[in-house]
Amino acid sequence: MMSWRLKIRHVTGYKYAGNVSASYNEARLTPMTLPWQTTLFSQVEVTPGATTYRYYDYWATQVTAFDLHRPHQQLRVVSSSLVEVTPPPLPVVNLSWSELAADVVLDAHAELLTESPLTAVDTALVEEAWDAVAGRSPQRSAEALSHWVRDNVAYVPGSTGVQTSAREAWKLRKGVCQDIAHLTVGLLRARGIPARYVSGYLHPKVEAEVGETVAGQSHAWIEWWAGEWTGFDPTNGVPVGPRHVVVARGRDYDDVPPLRGVYHGAPSKHLGVTVEITRLA
Repeated sequence: MMSWRLKIRHVTGYKYAGNVSASYNEARLTPMTLPWQTTLFSQVEVTPGATTYRYYDYWATQVTAFDLHRPHQQLRVVSSSLVEVTPPPLPVVNLSWSELAADVVLDAHAELLTESPLTAVDTALVEEAWDAVAGRSPQRSAEALSHWVRDNVAYVPGSTGVQTSAREAWKLRKGVCQDIAHLTVGLLRARGIPARYVSGYLHPKVEAEVGETVAGQSHAWIEWWAGEWTGFDPTNGVPVGPRHVVVARGRDYDDVPPLRGVYHGAPSKHLGVTVEITRLA
């Protein structure tokens, strides 16, 4: 498969009911540079204008931080990026179940084997899901489990919110990409497979035309470790490829929100999110 060069424009922010005197914010909107993904250009612009600084958080995500100390009634953040993506290499090392259960693995990946409020799942569900994919290696089991979640949880835009947990999504049997990712991550961890939540962008067209700008998506998928990290998109039932752009990784959504902050002033209303993606090559 050939590489894709993608131009991405992501607009988000808040509108306030009155003046806000001060706000402190963090934006996770800069795509990572990885062995299969190169960020050629990226900038984050803030309105009203503010001095920004960047740092890498604990999970190696680049964070753009800024604060405003003058009255404002709206905050608008625009991220522009140019990224080249190739298909990630297939894993060469595939551990057995006994190797995966070794102390050295458990110690190295303890944080990605521990449930969180958003990824916790009930014992009965763990048993049901793993019974359905039994008899496979960890690598094959993880992929089969991802398909099982997709088959049992309907993708319904607007059906849940950012703080919906895996338990709640399973009860509803519907959700959005972050719910399907949370549920899959929780089930993988429950069986001893380290797993992490990935946030980024997805170009919606498999056969995208060069030069065409389309409405893209902020998207979530997963990565599991069975000797090497493997990316998979359980919402669409496909391995991660050149249409996927990695921005942030963590234990769950709470580690990767695109925009987070605190402020002093009138109540706020989210401006919504628009993402435009253009395939350039």
